[in-house]
This record gives sequence, structure tokens and C-alpha cells, in this order.
Amino acid sequence: MASIFSSFPSLKQVAPRLSRHFFTNQACQYDAVHLRAAKIQIPKSPFLRAFRSGCRQASTRSASRLSSTLITSSPLSSLSQTINVNTKTKSLFPIISDKVVAYWLLGSAASVFGIVVFGGLTRLTESGLSITEWKPVAGSLPPTNAADWDLEFAKYRSSPEFKHLNPHITLSEFRSIYYMEWTHRIWGRIVGISFLLPSIYFIARRKVSIPIAVKIVGITGLVGFQGVLGWWMVKSGLKDDLFAPGSHPRVSQYRLTAHLGTAFLCYTAMLWNGLSILREHKLLSNPLTAEKSLSLLRSPELKIFRRSVAALAVLVFCTAMSGGLVAGLDAGLIYNEFPMMGLGLTPPKSELFSDFYSHTPDRSDIWWRNMLENPSLVQLDHRILATATFTSVMGLWAYTKFSPTMKRMLPAGCRKGVHGVVGFLFLQVTLGISTLLYLVPLPLASAHQAGSLALLSWVIVLGSRTWVPGRASRLVTQKLIKLGTTPTRGGPTSSVLLNMSAGSAKRNSV
Repeated sequence: MASIFSSFPSLKQVAPRLSRHFFTNQACQYDAVHLRAAKIQIPKSPFLRAFRSGCRQASTRSASRLSSTLITSSPLSSLSQTINVNTKTKSLFPIISDKVVAYWLLGSAASVFGIVVFGGLTRLTESGLSITEWKPVAGSLPPTNAADWDLEFAKYRSSPEFKHLNPHITLSEFRSIYYMEWTHRIWGRIVGISFLLPSIYFIARRKVSIPIAVKIVGITGLVGFQGVLGWWMVKSGLKDDLFAPGSHPRVSQYRLTAHLGTAFLCYTAMLWNGLSILREHKLLSNPLTAEKSLSLLRSPELKIFRRSVAALAVLVFCTAMSGGLVAGLDAGLIYNEFPMMGLGLTPPKSELFSDFYSHTPDRSDIWWRNMLENPSLVQLDHRILATATFTSVMGLWAYTKFSPTMKRMLPAGCRKGVHGVVGFLFLQVTLGISTLLYLVPLPLASAHQAGSLALLSWVIVLGSRTWVPGRASRLVTQKLIKLGTTPTRGGPTSSVLLNMSAGSAKRNSV
């Protein structure tokens, strides 16, 4: 070692400094080294210059590799880079849908609401079987002359409804029920066209986000499927082999309930997505306030409330579908009293589970066939579901009213939503009991059907205020990061993302 220093005197002077070069991060102290090099004059030799140049290049390469490894290996850095890339890259579809799309969806939902109520009137007036053919295009126009009316009337006279129910109907009376069913079908075609054509326009002109575009396509298919179900339902009332010989001609209660349920699903999807788009615009218009409200809804204390609202929506839907079975079997025309059913709260067990409705020798289907085909048990089931709905809504109201946690944390919009559900609940219960007591008069029965959809609508509104939208939450967080504001929900992820985004911006400016 002494011989090396004697051969190269300059190496002896820089040896301490070389050790610092080996055990110090040169990327962090590059400026300090240059300052000291500028003050200290070291004798220049070819070996020293080559050695120092090699050390600098090696340290620079290692620091660059370390920096790139840290950046690419961190998942938070990858997420931050993805956010930055997504904000710079212009997508073919917008981030959020236009408000016009939301208003169009809500208008379509109102049209579906109307056709559901009108469909109930068509059934109550025994008009649904007056048109015995399904011609989506040619059937768009009603008969225009006497010959056409005679032809349609002749087709109706060959149907089971005319033979068993309306053998004395006149041509003028036939025209009134014909126009009732024709209006219902035309309204359905208007709903389909007014949804299909704007859907194509909004998607082609990039007025909707990708998730909403997918949902709109699904709703469009559901609307078309609803039309097919409508004819499938009517067809069940045009053949004698689909119901007991000599009985009252009616459509299958299964097909009627399927038709009604699909209409409810179409309405719910339109209403929910329309409200979701408006809520996204409201949240992104003020991200700071939005983040605070979303953080409140995410709190574990409101978890039970959120799940209760979702379960309540399912319960209201099932109650409405049991009402479809009641309508299909005319079960509302028996036991017209409340809360009693005959001599007790329920009819006798032998009546509820009658062997008459079983179709197998071993009676293995006696339970489910009586639940779906026995008018007595179907009405009892509807009463039980309606009572469960009433109890659930009042229990949810009591929970929000008397729970100290709910009184402190529940947002005002959710509290008003609960009050709205309670109001529509009492209205629906009053209409249901009145319809039963007065032997299903036309105005009350139609209002009761509309009330079920109105109650479900308000539960959906409450759910839209309670539900935490994941996509909107991410957009709010990205906007806060872009504005340089820490999200109020806190957590290490949000802080690190914000710091890394700020650091990235600083490096780019340098």
C-alpha cells in the first residue's frame, strides 16, 4: 500500500475523498461535491482524471437505475402515472354523461310509469284480448272502414273470451275495448322508438360515458324483450288449452307477472341511471363538499342503513310482483275484508293447500302450486308481504328517528327520503285496503297499481342518496389530486398519491 502511495503522490491526497465517493450517494450530493471541488484544487494527473470520471458515470447510472426502479416498482406511483396519463389522453367518450341524457332517461321512465298504469286499466276493463294478432308494423294503424272493423270483430268472435265471457258484445262495444288495447300497444311502440333512436344518437355523438353507454344498450334490449313478453302474455288468453275448460278466459298469471316485472325493471333502470348522472354532475361541481358527503356515507355507522334500504327495495319489488299474481288470478274478489279472512286471520289449511291444484300423483307440487295458483293463498301471501313491507319501513323510520348515531350522522337528504317513503307507504296501504273492501273498483285498483310503482320509485330515490358511487368517488378523488387538495377521507393512499403527484409536477417544471 505504501509503494502505491509513493508511486502516485496525488493518490495519497485524494484517498479519503475516494472513500467518501464509494460510500456516499452521489446523486444526492452531486451539487455539494462540485462546490467542494471548485474550492479545493487537486493536482491533475491522467490516472486521477480517468478514475474520477469513471466514478461519476457509475454513480450517475446507479442513481438513475435506482430512481427508475423505485418509481416503477411502487404501485402508488403506477397509479399516479396512470391518472396523469388518463388526464392527458383524450378518450373517445366523455368521463361523465351529458345532463341531457339524464333528463331523457327520466322522461323515458315517466313514459314507462304511464304505460304501466294504462296497462293495468287495459286488464281491468277486459280489453287486453280484443286484438288477437301481433303485427308490430301493420298493426300500428287501427281499422279505417267498416270492412276492416267487421274483419277484426270476426277474429274476436272466434276467441275464447267472446265465447265464454262476451257472447252478447256489440260492434260499438268491441270498438271501445279494441281502442284500449290498441292505445296500449301503440304506447309501447312509442316507448321503444323514443328510447332506441336517442340511444343511437347519444352513443354516436359521444354524449355518454362508456359505463352508461353499456347500460343504455342493455335497457334497449330489455325494452324490446318487454314487447315480446307482452304478446306472449296475450297469447296465453287466446287458447283454450292454457286454462281450465269453461273457466273465465284470462291470461296466464305467470306471464302477466313476468310482463309486469320486466316493466318494473325497465322503469327502475331508467330512473336509477338518470339520477346517477345528475348526482355525478353535482358531486364533480364541488369536489370538496362532495368528498365530505361521500366520506360520511362511507362511515361504518351507516352500513346497516345502506343495506336496509337495499333490502327494502327488493321487498317492495317482491310485494308488487305478488300483486301481479293477485291480479292475474282475480284473487282480490275474494275475502273482501281486512285484517280477517273469513273466520280468522287466515283461511283453513285445507283451503290454502288444496289437492285440487296438484298435478302429480304423489302431491309433491302441492306447496308451490298453491302458492302460485290458489287465489286464497296468493292473496294471503300478498297480505303477508305487504305487512312485512309496512313493518320494515316503519322500523327503518324509527331507527333514523330514535337512534343517536343516525340522528347525528344521517345526511339531511337521506332523512327526507325516509319521510317520503313513509308517506307513500301509508298512501299505498290505504289504497290496497280500500281496493279490497270495495271489491276492486276500477279507479281504486288502478291507483293501487300506480301506488306500488310510486313507492318503489321513492325507495330508489332514497337508495340513490344513500348509495356510495364508486366511479364518481374515484373521479372526485382525481379532481382533488389535480387541484392539489388532500381528500378528506384521509388514509395513507390518498396522501401518498397527492405527494407523488406534486413531486412529479415539480420535477416536470424543473
